[in-house]
Amino acid sequence: MDILSCLLVFGPMAAALLSYLIGRKSKLWRDRFVWLTVSAEFLLSLGLLFCPGGETTVPGICGLGLHFTADGFRSIYTAIAAFMWLITGLLSPEYFAHYRNRNRYYLFQLITLGATAGVFLSADLYTTFVFFEIMSLCSYVWVAQDESEAALRAGSTYLAVAVIGGMTTLMGLFLLWKELGTLGFDAMQSAKAASGADLTAASWLVVVGFAAKAGLYPLHIWLPKAHPVAPAPASALLSGILTKSG
Repeated sequence: MDILSCLLVFGPMAAALLSYLIGRKSKLWRDRFVWLTVSAEFLLSLGLLFCPGGETTVPGICGLGLHFTADGFRSIYTAIAAFMWLITGLLSPEYFAHYRNRNRYYLFQLITLGATAGVFLSADLYTTFVFFEIMSLCSYVWVAQDESEAALRAGSTYLAVAVIGGMTTLMGLFLLWKELGTLGFDAMQSAKAASGADLTAASWLVVVGFAAKAGLYPLHIWLPKAHPVAPAPASALLSGILTKSG
């Protein structure tokens, strides 16, 4: 098992819970811990660029397990995401100085970081889907952070598009599995060539689901509502990483 890939995905999620506990005692030490976490994530992602890992499997998740591969563009995208979190994490304490519920924000910020790394390092569409949905649902908190009427309304729109898009993608994955018997990126093309299956419907369902997060027309309705109400560091991550992951 490639430990580095697991650290990049699950490390920030574990750190998120720890940061929440630290924040209940000291906000200063929580801010420092969060920045140390995103710094470590960035350094690990750089290590992945120069020392690419192999394949990693976490068995027992809904029978299919989670599969990661650390190579090529996967490592580059993970490093870019970690760099974005590093910069926003550096500037966030000053920006959030007068905000409420900062503990909650940092909790979901770090969970979303781990989920985003999971999306980029995934070796099959099932793993992509699992972490894509975690990323989408946790980032809802960013949009609704202010808890104002506009923020909650924008958050509801964001969440509705994310859930509908996720269910659409899931239907596409069911069809792909039925026709091909695999969701692995490296195996699907050969499976299609062997089976001669028509994947038009499945492909469109998957495309529509990811297009919702990418903000492609006509599924872009959440974008103009979410960005004005989300905190600036969250808006930077939404536009710079999360929409691009779609």
